[in-house]
Amino acid sequence: MASGSKTFTAVAVCQLVGSGCFNFETPLHDCLDIEFPHFDPKITIHHLLTHTSGIPDYFDEELMDDFEALWLKRPCYSMCGPKDFLPMFQFGPMKLPPGKRFSYSNAGFIVLGLLIEQHSGMGFADYVCRNVLERAGMNDSGYFAADRLPGLTALSYIVEEDSWRTNIYAVPVIGQPDGGAYTTAPDMARFWSTLAEGRLLEPSLVERMLTAHASVKDTDDTAHYGYGMWIKKQRDTLERFYALGCDPGVTFISAVFPQKDLLATVIGNSDDAGWAMWDALEAHIR
Repeated sequence: MASGSKTFTAVAVCQLVGSGCFNFETPLHDCLDIEFPHFDPKITIHHLLTHTSGIPDYFDEELMDDFEALWLKRPCYSMCGPKDFLPMFQFGPMKLPPGKRFSYSNAGFIVLGLLIEQHSGMGFADYVCRNVLERAGMNDSGYFAADRLPGLTALSYIVEEDSWRTNIYAVPVIGQPDGGAYTTAPDMARFWSTLAEGRLLEPSLVERMLTAHASVKDTDDTAHYGYGMWIKKQRDTLERFYALGCDPGVTFISAVFPQKDLLATVIGNSDDAGWAMWDALEAHIR
């Protein structure tokens, strides 16, 4: 799923808000016992969920484009949990003041995963599997290690000029709070249905997730971000909300079109597999 599973992380954080562990406006330094000496003390959970925290990222997509190069000095097979990412950004300077603007941050979701671990007393993946995936009946989804994939799991391929190779040395060995879970199209239908029915979160928290909190400046100014998911509007009308992911060897999108009562999920196991299908589906839906 690549970054598509940020949506699961956001649901988990909202569950902890619902249980009273903290709220969306709680400052990060009040609810996480990890030192970030250069982080602005005004950073809140809301900022992290909406990519408006301004914290340094371990892979800044505004400045970097070779995700695979990250693991030349820090082997991808050593990245087994959220804490393993801390040396890559923990002591970095702020990129922006909190709330200044949207700036996509993988590190922000790593921090949210650490928050989940501290307040649940469980490993990140264990918490999400038990409280999100299992509750949604997503029996074919999970956080699987690349060298221990269940049967029938598709390998992901990086397509080069004259050959293909798997992505096992290009991404962390196992999915983390900022992405990397595995799923199927039917399981994503179960997820969206369970979320809408209030079986993962109470309705007010679902509404909060689906609110366009941050504007993402693009060519037509229709893209926005809620909590862990993208939102597209046309003239203030909600067109779709969706989970989106791109990694070496992965393309993923799962979108709900509420005005049309439609759901479309496309999963591809190479860098560009699936996008032509998605473009055709979207055109047909419109």
